[in-house]
Amino acid sequence: MDNEFCDKNIASAILAKAGVADCDAAVLSPLTLAYIGDCVYELIVRTIVVGTAERTVNTMHKHTCRYVNATSQREIAETITPKLTETELSVMRRGRNAKSHSVAKHASVADYRHATGFEALCGYWFLTGQNSRMLELITGAMREFDGDRTE
Repeated sequence: MDNEFCDKNIASAILAKAGVADCDAAVLSPLTLAYIGDCVYELIVRTIVVGTAERTVNTMHKHTCRYVNATSQREIAETITPKLTETELSVMRRGRNAKSHSVAKHASVADYRHATGFEALCGYWFLTGQNSRMLELITGAMREFDGDRTE
């Protein structure tokens, strides 16, 4: 991967361009981390799907949905867990244990909570500029967990 791009703190650049103060991921609530992490993870998956082949938008959406759901996110989280640092495990645990007022529509409560933990970790990586680490673990887990789901 292009480490020059991956190692840049995109979140800080966005905030600076918008004239907004940088935020400290360590003090944000786990649900706030999950809020941004949900978007970041989906953007990663959509980018991979778009890059794999020219398809109809409907087909790309279906492929994306295979990864962007609570059950798949729990499976990705389980796949990467042995590779996480203590700090990353703590962030994921805080996200998993956060009291959300949302209700899982198409997933068990357990899957939804684990997915929230994974999203919190994605948000933490993004806001702390650990893009290379995030991409390495997510893309590796996607391959390991189900082969190449984008085909």
